[in-house]
Amino acid sequence: MAFWCQRDSYAREFTTTVVSCCPAELQTEGSNGKKEVLSGFQVVLEDTVLFPEGGGQPDDRGTINDISVLRVTRRGEQADHFTQTPLDPGSQVLVRVDWERRFDHMQQHSGQHLITAVADHLFKLKTTSWELGRFRSAIELDTPSMTAEQVAAIEQSVNEKIRDRLPVNVRELSLDDPEVEQVSGRGLPDDHAGPIRVVNIEGVDSNMCCGTHVSNLSDLQVIKILGTEKGKKNRTNLIFLSGNRVLKWMERSHGTEKALTALLKCGAEDHVEAVKKLQNSTKILQKETLLFLTVGDEKGGGLFLLAGPPASVETLGPRVAEVLEGKGAGKKGRFQGKATKMSRRMEAQALLQDYISTQSAKE
Repeated sequence: MAFWCQRDSYAREFTTTVVSCCPAELQTEGSNGKKEVLSGFQVVLEDTVLFPEGGGQPDDRGTINDISVLRVTRRGEQADHFTQTPLDPGSQVLVRVDWERRFDHMQQHSGQHLITAVADHLFKLKTTSWELGRFRSAIELDTPSMTAEQVAAIEQSVNEKIRDRLPVNVRELSLDDPEVEQVSGRGLPDDHAGPIRVVNIEGVDSNMCCGTHVSNLSDLQVIKILGTEKGKKNRTNLIFLSGNRVLKWMERSHGTEKALTALLKCGAEDHVEAVKKLQNSTKILQKETLLFLTVGDEKGGGLFLLAGPPASVETLGPRVAEVLEGKGAGKKGRFQGKATKMSRRMEAQALLQDYISTQSAKE
């Protein structure tokens, strides 16, 4: 069965009838990260505008008569809607979809179809699976690696097709239709029932799919490929954003850029160089930080301690003892001893500062 959400992915609300309502439980992840079990009801409708999870696409959220639907799952030819309030079988209800979530899923799913087709056409890279994530999506390609040139070529091609405003249409074929054999896909679920949906991007791709899609590539707005990551079984994950997610990503990036400009006191084009200099300075400080402690009368003798990087302390310890006209010994980054002329502490301190300045210049 094809649900109303699949026949019209742009429908935001729909009036239908409650078929059944049974007590049920839903396992969720609470705010503290622990699993929680919610008590509620599994509601079955004659038809639904809420997409049940499937085909790599998460389920919709929405309401039934303003009652929140927390999960939608497919069971054969029907969709189960989990609510925490019962609904009367036989009653008419108004179902509304969380449109922002739905349209986001449409953009990512149609974007995946487009990238998959282009990657195959340009480089014979086959898609083995994909994941529509909360913040970004990933397409698993059957290749151990990809070049930067391949990634750039795929991104350029998909965005050209978006600008060409290519239509996207959905057809339903019966299982015994000979055309089914010519359509790409990764197989049907074991409990599949009813017609087969075929999503066609004009002149680009034709694929079996149960998800919700845009009707024209122009609704994708733009696709940004963020890069690749090593996948499982010697495969590569292509990470991408589509549509509104690209705008949100740019907004976050711009906010970060503005914050860095204020902190680093330079333009965005100089951020990398400024951070490199800060990192270099930090490394130098970590290498050359010296602790120099003294105890004693300014006009007489006393004790001193020098601690820091072992190599530096090994070099400087005897020299400090010499300046203070004393003696001492040390190991593992510590040198301590007795001094007879604590009045020369400032000379010892100047010796240490000169050493650090010389080492910093060398770095």
